[in-house]
Amino acid sequence: MAELAGLEDDVRTFERLVVRHDEAQTYDALAREEQDQESYVEAVRALDELEVQLSELEIRTLLSGEYDEHDAIASLHAGEGGTESCDWAAMLLRMYLRWAERRGFEAQVLDLQPGEEAGIKQATFTVKGRFAYGLLSTEKGVHRLVRMSPFDSSNRRHTSFASLDVIPAVEDEAEVPIDPSDLRIDVYRSGGPGGQSVNTTDSAVRITHLPTNIVVAVQNERSQLQNRAVAMKILASRLADLANQERQKELEELRGEQMEIGFGSQIRSYVLHPYQQVKDRRTEVEVGNPDAVLDGDIDVFIAAELRRRRAR
Repeated sequence: MAELAGLEDDVRTFERLVVRHDEAQTYDALAREEQDQESYVEAVRALDELEVQLSELEIRTLLSGEYDEHDAIASLHAGEGGTESCDWAAMLLRMYLRWAERRGFEAQVLDLQPGEEAGIKQATFTVKGRFAYGLLSTEKGVHRLVRMSPFDSSNRRHTSFASLDVIPAVEDEAEVPIDPSDLRIDVYRSGGPGGQSVNTTDSAVRITHLPTNIVVAVQNERSQLQNRAVAMKILASRLADLANQERQKELEELRGEQMEIGFGSQIRSYVLHPYQQVKDRRTEVEVGNPDAVLDGDIDVFIAAELRRRRAR
């Protein structure tokens, strides 16, 4: 059914392009034959829309990996920089949630560990929708922020780091064999804002896979049973990703090169002072409006990285 839905989506996309192309031709003919300015304006508008739609369709052709159409499971981690980096990780979380909203994806935060003073130490979230993993996988790596620190009484410039890790969600966790004896399961009280059942029952779940030392924590759902089910799904996805790495022996295919979350390791720099710029080190793409980028407008970076991967 998922494959059928994807194929139907492709057909609908093609049909919309054909209809808009025909409309543009009709407006163009009217503009030429009757010297109609209004038809000329409509023809130009239709062609502009076609250009945007064709650009989006081109991105789809770059998403041909085995897992590119899957949902994504992402984790953010604060790096060097203390409170600054925790705040930066929180800013990145908002950026990716806004990006998912812009694209019509469903995003959900499953686990969040707040920083001691501000921001977050780490967070795990899912993004559900066609090509969610293929698109978000281009963002995997270390992100660097340069700004005047709001936490520094001397108002000095600070550099902060945070990293994003992304894996594809497996379609059926039952396909990944997990021996119950290999698991250590801990339950604890959920943190975060108040609400019914929050901080009153041991509903949060942390599962440790002993052979690989993979740890998954989920506290978003209402009940311990629901949190455990979600945690097992994430664990299965991470184990499947690990098995794929070992099978293909090409670490960068799904996870890329693992680097320290600090100086020299970033894939992208976000500079808010002394000038305004966001620059991707891999593709050399630059944007002079950091506010828009931090509000989720990151498709230009995603498209450029997909093209770079295809060229490689």
